[in-house]
Amino acid sequence: MIRILITDDIDGWLKFHANVLKSILGHDLIIDFAYSAWEGYNKVLENNNTPYDYILTDLQMENDYEPKYAGEWFVEQIKALKNFYNTKIIIISATYNIRQIAENLGVYYIPKSVARVSIDAYKELFSIK
Repeated sequence: MIRILITDDIDGWLKFHANVLKSILGHDLIIDFAYSAWEGYNKVLENNNTPYDYILTDLQMENDYEPKYAGEWFVEQIKALKNFYNTKIIIISATYNIRQIAENLGVYYIPKSVARVSIDAYKELFSIK
């Protein structure tokens, strides 16, 4: 069973990512959803003993963490938890500087403009041929 957390403030993106993941990984998945960085962080804490295998997150959600993006703050919190060291984190955002932020955080990324039109970007990150 693959455990996944998807965090985005737009319901349509949550469903989109879940549908893509089901199509490439099958239906042997547990997918949890969070609508904000704070809600995502709480789900991570609730699942500390059984960490997620993958976490997908948007960057631009609530404004509570300025000057950082909410998703940037969220990734930093996850990376500080030792039980989540093996969790693959993927930022999926329309933010213009997504590449720089992802590289600074040491995580993977897919621009939403690419995610919207190419399932191959997901397949590459999930090592699906």
